[in-house]
Amino acid sequence: MRGSRSKVPGFSGPGDAAGPSQRQLRMSEEVRRVLSDLFARTEFRDPELAGVHVTVTEVRISPDFRHATAFVCRLGRNDIEDVLPALKRVAPFLRTGLSKTLRSRIVPEIHFQPDAALEHAMEMDALMRTPEVQRDLDSED
Repeated sequence: MRGSRSKVPGFSGPGDAAGPSQRQLRMSEEVRRVLSDLFARTEFRDPELAGVHVTVTEVRISPDFRHATAFVCRLGRNDIEDVLPALKRVAPFLRTGLSKTLRSRIVPEIHFQPDAALEHAMEMDALMRTPEVQRDLDSED
């Protein structure tokens, strides 16, 4: 039965999309680099962004390259949620900046999401340092 394996749910054969393509990964990294540069050297007119330093930790591009989700955080602070509305307002300006720098026919629309990876890592570190976990780790020796 040729070709029946690809119809099995969860099977990822050679023709199935198992994740982002190399082109998507390259474009994601290029968008991340350009956005980081724009945030570093641009003074925004929006008063909510005055003096705010935003770090772009990751960008994910849709398969059609029309949408980019930028994961952002503020180093040393966890109030990125307060800045998201202002970032949404300046997204068209950032897209224009992307269009001037990217070597691509399509310039993605930018969407912002808070990056909780650092907070999650800090929570896991704190959990690993609790006496209960330390006791369990010491008992394995």
